Amino acid sequence: MFFILITILIILCVLEYFLNYNGTATIFKRIPGNQVRFIIGNTLDFIYSPVELFSLLRYWAQKYNGIYRFYMFSFGVINIYTPDDIEIVTSSMKHNEKSIVYTLLRPWLRDGLLLSKGTKWQNRRKVLTSAFHFNVLRQYFINLEENNQRFVQTLEKTNEEIHDIVPLISEFTLNSLCESAMGTKLNKEGTNTGMTYKEAIYAIGKILVHRLVRLYLYPNFIFNLTPSGKQHSKSLSTIHSFTAKVIKDRKEAVKNNEVQCDELEDDPQHINFNINKKKIAMLDLLIAAEKEGSIDKMGIQEEVDTFMFEGHDTTSSSLTYCLLSIANNPHVQEKIAIDLREIFGETNRSTTMDDLNKMQYLERCIKESMRLYPPVPFISRVISETVQLSNYTVPAGTVCHIHIYDLHRRADLYENPLLFDPDRFLPENCKDRHNFAYIPFSAGPRNCIGQRFAMLEMKSALCAILRNFELHPVTKISDLKFTADLVLRNSGPVYIKFVQRKDRI
Repeated sequence: MFFILITILIILCVLEYFLNYNGTATIFKRIPGNQVRFIIGNTLDFIYSPVELFSLLRYWAQKYNGIYRFYMFSFGVINIYTPDDIEIVTSSMKHNEKSIVYTLLRPWLRDGLLLSKGTKWQNRRKVLTSAFHFNVLRQYFINLEENNQRFVQTLEKTNEEIHDIVPLISEFTLNSLCESAMGTKLNKEGTNTGMTYKEAIYAIGKILVHRLVRLYLYPNFIFNLTPSGKQHSKSLSTIHSFTAKVIKDRKEAVKNNEVQCDELEDDPQHINFNINKKKIAMLDLLIAAEKEGSIDKMGIQEEVDTFMFEGHDTTSSSLTYCLLSIANNPHVQEKIAIDLREIFGETNRSTTMDDLNKMQYLERCIKESMRLYPPVPFISRVISETVQLSNYTVPAGTVCHIHIYDLHRRADLYENPLLFDPDRFLPENCKDRHNFAYIPFSAGPRNCIGQRFAMLEMKSALCAILRNFELHPVTKISDLKFTADLVLRNSGPVYIKFVQRKDRI
């Protein structure tokens, strides 16, 4: 028995040496971080509820001041949130490979723009870039405004009662995306497929966080046997069926000559916005690319899955926290109302894109809200070659998490960082700010391709809402308790009371 115990002890010690005292581990452990435990390293540091994990990440960000690491089973993770380090990682294509976090997304998004790399990513990006050309955005604006007015009618039906705005906003942004970029209306026949799709996305997000912090669930053959794995498969089936139907409907419209796209000219007055014609959509470009042989059927599905998720869920998050911020800052809301009255006067006319361009203060409010509440709180890359970050050596192959949430709340970058102050984004206050101090749409070559569309959607929606309603806060900023997820989510409802303006702007 004694011999067996000694043998086991020797085996454990050898394993500890190879796992936690090899060359890479020695270099890695010089970086600040939690204690590396015997054999298991930092594996147990993540076994918390999603709400606790989000708070713990913020605690570590304060404790380690710019950079910290995790190490487990010869697997290294670095966490950064300083502009100089972020610039090194994101400013070129050198470290553009997405990390294992995104690998867990592959059954869902497969090889879409978010996950692809190399030549495939470059070709897809080239195909999709034209979908967000300025003149195409003008066409999307027509659909966005129509959906804005329907949303105003939905808010009117709340009869000034207190409502959780999260499901309302989520449905609104999903409709906006489908009707503009996808060219498809939801719930034509009174079905509830949109709600089913959103519920499946929320389920996927929770499952992915659950899996991410449990290394033993990374192998698919183990994960697929668990209840979470089975729920994951069920949710994926719902999501893929929904987006396949969107593609099928649009292809049928193209086949039946229901889609007509007039030539776009530089002068917006010359664009034909005949409401009896279907406008060009991002999906149309993918369908055209398929006919040319530059993308296949699966490729279209990948990109639609990617944009349906990123395009509606992140914008929904941004709008939710922007409305909450405005509601909780009456002086900001009044200043927005004054600006809107200067633009629209006593008329009830429809909003134009030229009007939106004049709403500089409202745009600053959106930017400040996205500083405090970035819709994607972190992004992740793989370090392709050994680099120096914050004067520490980071070996090649390291997973690098970029914590946008913590970056945007650094006191050395933003004075009184928890204060909602839209004037941080006045030109004179931005001119000396580090280019990588504010990255709500990521940064570098792999930044968000749809950011101009997202800003257009948010700006037009806020304009429509604030022309018709005063926002009365119910949920306070101090009530927010975020949960670890793919998108920044509060752990509970977000309540706002929409009170109709007596003097509609």
